[in-house]
Amino acid sequence: MILNQQPDYTAVIVSYHSEPLLAECLSSLAALGSSGGLEVIVVDNSATLGKRGFTERFPWVRFLENPRNVGFARASNQGLRLAAGRHLLLLNPDTRVHPGAMQALVRYLDRHPHVGAVGPRLLNGDGTLQHSCRRFPGLLTAFFGRYSLLTRLFPANSISRDFLYLDWDHEDVRVVDWVTGACLMVRREVVEAVGLLDEGYFLFIEDTDWCRRIRDAGWDIAYVSNAVVTHQIGVSRGPASPRVVWARHASMFRYLRKHLTRSFPLLTIAGAGLLVRAALLILSSGVRLSLGALASVGAGVPIESRAEKPAAEG
Repeated sequence: MILNQQPDYTAVIVSYHSEPLLAECLSSLAALGSSGGLEVIVVDNSATLGKRGFTERFPWVRFLENPRNVGFARASNQGLRLAAGRHLLLLNPDTRVHPGAMQALVRYLDRHPHVGAVGPRLLNGDGTLQHSCRRFPGLLTAFFGRYSLLTRLFPANSISRDFLYLDWDHEDVRVVDWVTGACLMVRREVVEAVGLLDEGYFLFIEDTDWCRRIRDAGWDIAYVSNAVVTHQIGVSRGPASPRVVWARHASMFRYLRKHLTRSFPLLTIAGAGLLVRAALLILSSGVRLSLGALASVGAGVPIESRAEKPAAEG
């Protein structure tokens, strides 16, 4: 599938114990054929794909193996540095690309030189809309994100609705603040101008940061509704591990400090709030895991079958 001429785009996929989902993702890319030019680089943060026969099953894919989990941003950058495509695509292993989606993203970038990055319309596994583009976070949106307790308790609040573009049906093409790194295509010259992902983010928020830097450098970010990708977010993940919860909140604090304020009082308040929120989520996750383990024991499920296997932790 790698062509002799420069590919239209290179897809960089970071895998971490996500073999079944990755196989589906790669199969969906293979179904696109070589039309338009495609290069695929998979960075394996769990060092398991070679043992599972992926190199033989997908010989057209370039596989890089890390002996340990180096994080999503660093692993993505390993692939981006080797990419030959005119455009560079971050793609999660828990995605399935629909026919015509990638061509639509490439075509939009080629026709709109002021646009630096694009994202498709993401669907959940059941076909419902996944809110994949958002406004840039503020000091309050750290507590009103997609999964936050406040958003779940007060879904009609104005902060969450504005942050998640909930008052828009997502059926048309639109310039937005940022699109999720689950499927994010960036123009090569933009990457050369603003740089790669910030490796200070181990997991989460690195896509928000990248889009912010692209916008700050003068390019637009566009949501392209006629490009469709299914994103099976969290399909193989149970309650979030303490490490994942901590990484998300640490990344948010880094973003706030980097882009919003260096005021010590504001950072102290925001940091304290994020710390309390992380502690509560870790505690509730531990309770759910304990209850789940007790239920499994009562049902006679072997202990080793209950280990959490995150789909992609970077």
